[in-house]
Amino acid sequence: MQIGIVGLGRMGANIARRLMRDGHAVVGYDAVPDTRVEGAASAADLAALVKALAPPRVVWVMVPAGKITETAIETLGGLLSSGDTIIDGGNAYYKDDVRRAKALAAKGIAYVDVGTSGGVWGLERGYCMMIGGDKAVVERLDPIFSTLAPGAGDIAVTPNRERRDPRVTRGYMHCGPAGAGHFVKMVHNGIEYGLMQAYAEGFDIMRGRNSDTLAEDERFDINVADVAEVWRRGSVVASWLLDLTAIALSESETLEEFSGKVGDSGEGRWTIQAAVDEAVAAPVITAAVFARFRSRSDNTFGEKMLSAMRRQFGGHLESIVPSHKAKDPDK
Repeated sequence: MQIGIVGLGRMGANIARRLMRDGHAVVGYDAVPDTRVEGAASAADLAALVKALAPPRVVWVMVPAGKITETAIETLGGLLSSGDTIIDGGNAYYKDDVRRAKALAAKGIAYVDVGTSGGVWGLERGYCMMIGGDKAVVERLDPIFSTLAPGAGDIAVTPNRERRDPRVTRGYMHCGPAGAGHFVKMVHNGIEYGLMQAYAEGFDIMRGRNSDTLAEDERFDINVADVAEVWRRGSVVASWLLDLTAIALSESETLEEFSGKVGDSGEGRWTIQAAVDEAVAAPVITAAVFARFRSRSDNTFGEKMLSAMRRQFGGHLESIVPSHKAKDPDK
């Protein structure tokens, strides 16, 4: 199939490469001048990209969620024709998908949202995709999704799936109407936050076991890089995230080059909001998101208040700024 790709960053460029490797024709455009992908036709702007595509056109938008995506889709909506399709493969908010799909449908333009997981490894591993949109449109675009998906690989087939959708065993799924794909991907990323936080806390506990604040016979100098590696092999906590953890620790066991300030791209917050809307308890995901907020400051006001209260009731003199030396509570 022929497809236009808007956004030739790491994921967009690799999506283009994977598609071309399987015989698809790609026309690419990026807002950064002279950004190109070898083998793909290049467009100077969105109007040129649309002109280079044969109807019915398919344009995959792969740019950061927010205003950039909004502007790109709005502009494409004014350039494309009835029967064409816009795919948003970024991490958009599912409510935005619902709104965009309605607006584009009035022009006869189909809208498909694709939650795409695979990151910079997707070129070789493939992308797990969670797709929202009209069933007929999604099925028409199947050659694209089939190429991008990782395939069944050597993962054992789950028993009793004979009558279920075979596409999911190859790594992609039609989740429902517009918005459903990004909704499932949003929850996926919320779960990812929780898993990452659990790994981070567990490895921190192991690394801290050699502290001189502990009884000497209870101190263990644990090689956390080796723990990550052994857990990859037969452990119930094995996962791709653990694989990536093992890679990071093999390169730097102390991780000294990292600041420890962790960002969040929105999906965790949106997952929590969905849980509130549905009155579903999500304490692990919520705590993981809040932990990321906490990571961005050295000491919060709340932590200072905890220290202040400990000083008042128990005389605990901890983390006092030198120029504000506390008085001894017993004098």
